[in-house]
Amino acid sequence: MAKRKIYITTQDRARIENLLSEQPHDPLHARTDHEDLVAELKLAKIVEPKRVPPNVVTMRSRVVLCEVESGTKRELTLVYPDEADVDTGKISVLSPVGTAILGYSAGDTVAWKVPTGVKQFKVEEILYQPEAAGHYQL
Repeated sequence: MAKRKIYITTQDRARIENLLSEQPHDPLHARTDHEDLVAELKLAKIVEPKRVPPNVVTMRSRVVLCEVESGTKRELTLVYPDEADVDTGKISVLSPVGTAILGYSAGDTVAWKVPTGVKQFKVEEILYQPEAAGHYQL
């Protein structure tokens, strides 16, 4: 993955780091997307929730994502694993696509590894960002 400037709130970072530390290590079924998320956290500019730009994908943001090759658009909400529900468009931050879009801005395109290969996704629009709406999570 190419290096990029991403923003993650202090609260999101703390919660994601706790989540990752609780994940069991299974060398037979290693999840490289977890390693990718750790790498993303290391690259991120960590900001207080009130200082995150309003066009950045944060936890619980609702976005319109376009798969570049097919042009297929989907409305998704980025959530923690215990809230994930693919049928209602809630994707886990621990999923490949969830890890890919965290910290991206509206208009950005990202290439990311998914189970079927490398896909490009464009963040078409951010419909809701908790911090921009004044909904600061703990």
